[in-house]
Amino acid sequence: MEALIDIGTLIVSSPEIRGGRPRIAGTGVTVQRIVEWYKLGLMPEEIADEIGHLSLAQVHAALAFYHANRAEIEAAMIADLDESARLEHLHTS
Repeated sequence: MEALIDIGTLIVSSPEIRGGRPRIAGTGVTVQRIVEWYKLGLMPEEIADEIGHLSLAQVHAALAFYHANRAEIEAAMIADLDESARLEHLHTS
C-alpha cells in the first residue's frame, strides 16, 4: 500500500524560487502557470499531460489553491500583465 500524501504539502512558496510565488512542491511550476493554462480551456488531465512531470493530483492541488486564494492569485496575474506591458512599452518607445 502506498503512503498517503498530505495534500497540504503539494503547494509551497520560497522567496528564492519564482519570486516567492506559490508553486508545486519539488518543481518550478507556479500555481499561476497552471491557472493560465486552465483559463485557456485546458482540462486538468491535459495540463498534467502537457507538463509531463506533474501528476494529476499536483494539478488539482494547484487549482484548489487558486480557488481558495483567488483574489491574491488574480492580483498577481494582473500585476504581471501590467509589468509586461510596461517593459514592452519601454523597449518599443
